[in-house]
Amino acid sequence: MSPSQSHVKHQRLQALCASLEQTWYEKIPITNALGARIESFDGTRLCVAADFEANINLHGTAFAGSLYALSALCGWSAVHLQLEIAGIKGSIVLAEGNIRYAAPVRDAINLVCDWSGETRAIESLRAGEKKARIALTARVMQNGEAAAVFEGRYAVLA
Repeated sequence: MSPSQSHVKHQRLQALCASLEQTWYEKIPITNALGARIESFDGTRLCVAADFEANINLHGTAFAGSLYALSALCGWSAVHLQLEIAGIKGSIVLAEGNIRYAAPVRDAINLVCDWSGETRAIESLRAGEKKARIALTARVMQNGEAAAVFEGRYAVLA
C-alpha cells in the first residue's frame, strides 16, 4: 500500500470511528455515563477506553457491571465497523455474552477486541444471507494483562 493509500485508509477509519461514537452517544445512552470513547482502530483491532472515575465501585476498583457493558459494547462496535467497511447494512444484537474476571481494574479502563477473521459471516451477508452469527472476544487490559475476558456472540440481521 502506498503512503497516500495508507493515509486515505487511515482517514476513512477515523471517520468511521467518529460516526460510531456519535451513534453511541445518541442511540446508546449508557455510553455517556460510562465515559466510553474509541482510542484507536486499525481495521482489525479496536481499542476502547472509559473513564475510571465514572465506573468505580465501593472497593475503589472498576465496577464489574461496567466492565461487562463496555466489553459487550466493544465487541458490538467491532462488528459494526466491519459491516461498515464491507458496505453491509444490518442490525447487530448481542445474542450471548460471558465474562470472566481475572483481576481487579484499579486505574485506566482499556479494552481490546481483535477481529478474529469472521470473514465467512461477512461473505455470507454479502452473498445475500439475511442473518449471520459472529463470535468475538473483548479483553479488559490492566498492566499489559487481561483483567477480564468477554466472549460474545453477536447476531447480524441484514
